[in-house]
Amino acid sequence: MLFRVLVTLVIAVGLSIGLLPEDALAQTPDPVEAATTAAATAQTAADTAYMLICSALVLLMTPSLALFYGGFVRSMNILNTLMMSFVLMLLVGVTWILWGYSLAFAPGTSFIGGLQWAFLNGVGLETTGYLEGFPPEEVVSYAGTIPHQAFMVYQGMFAVITPALISGAIAERMKFKAYFWFVLLWSTLVYCPMAHMVWAKGGLIGLYGGFGALDFAGGTVVHISSGISALVAAIMLRNRDSYPGSLVAPHNVPYILIGAGLLWFGWFGFNSGSALASGGLATIAFVNTNAGAAAAGLVWILMEWVLVGRPTAVGLATGVVAGLVGITPAAGFVTPIAALLIGAITASICFYAIRVKNMLKIDDALDTFPVHGVGGTVGALLTGIFASKAVNEFGADGLLYGSPGQLGKQIAATLIAYVFAGVSTFIILKILDVIIGLRVTPEVETQGLDPTEHLEIGYGDQGVPGLAPAHTDAAH
Repeated sequence: MLFRVLVTLVIAVGLSIGLLPEDALAQTPDPVEAATTAAATAQTAADTAYMLICSALVLLMTPSLALFYGGFVRSMNILNTLMMSFVLMLLVGVTWILWGYSLAFAPGTSFIGGLQWAFLNGVGLETTGYLEGFPPEEVVSYAGTIPHQAFMVYQGMFAVITPALISGAIAERMKFKAYFWFVLLWSTLVYCPMAHMVWAKGGLIGLYGGFGALDFAGGTVVHISSGISALVAAIMLRNRDSYPGSLVAPHNVPYILIGAGLLWFGWFGFNSGSALASGGLATIAFVNTNAGAAAAGLVWILMEWVLVGRPTAVGLATGVVAGLVGITPAAGFVTPIAALLIGAITASICFYAIRVKNMLKIDDALDTFPVHGVGGTVGALLTGIFASKAVNEFGADGLLYGSPGQLGKQIAATLIAYVFAGVSTFIILKILDVIIGLRVTPEVETQGLDPTEHLEIGYGDQGVPGLAPAHTDAAH
């Protein structure tokens, strides 16, 4: 303090006798202020870099899902199955910028956002979303240390993969044209309202002005909504001609394992990135994600060992994915021990859910509802039991920590997601069935969708009947 006073006196004397320029005092930086500014700048840079990496990890999950699903289907449907995931990267990659992000996160009603941020109007490199014509108190910020566009693109990757999950239930029998329009409408009319209700400021369900249900990274928004939609779609499209009597084994089990491994890798961005900054909360979510996946995969193969007589690679992969689904809503709200329990419980219930689906002869081809719908439901409810404010002060305590009401909120959120997504999916598919038709013909189903829907094949060089040489040249 004495040193700063002496420096100020010296400068003042220098100014009075003309030895120093008049702006000398202004050139003396406040070391505390400078250090604070430098720290804030470094934090912004670190958080921004972290969120961009997490965005890339979440995007990787969609081709990983394609590989995971692709291994299950017959070889003549591999390309169609891959494309059902990849096409979402194109569709939502465009619509999220044009209107999807605004409908999901801009201020609006408790049900859906407005169009203030359509075409990314007002979504720039600042950390807040400015609304033209609105007073300053209505400026909206979701992440205080990263650019608004970084938040937008991260959330866009969730919007990409969610409708792609539904493709697992309708594999090998839906017209690609019908699927194209279905996921376009579903991502707009189902995903955007669900994201708004749970994660947006003023949404009906979540912590930002809603009734306070917890969903850290997408238990209701992603997994329950896509899972129940998958079940509705599977029932409406009816069973494949080969189901259940003439089903064949997965055509490429290594694809399934590689896809599951890449999903696990990408899921770290999915869950820990939902902290929206690097640091302690991201670390908690990262650790819990790994714990939930590992526990679930282990429990699944042990159950197979005891009940079936041997562990399987497909079971291991399915168990890991079920655990990742179960821990998603809880990742930033529970302890690692709770994450182990959530993974184990989710795997056990999903294991039997697949058996029940098979007993009911519902042709959910790749078990989307038993894994994502049931797994998301179990995870959402267990979040209401194991959540602790000691882990995340911005969350809530669950049943085990003296707040039984939180479990009630989780049940309400789950029921809303079931009803809204299920009814909306039914209406969308009914309309498309009238206009386009949903189901391929029995002949197309028998021949495979790759040569009939896309004039391509995934393996071999024998060519496709009816495929003109010129088309082949153009494709390559």
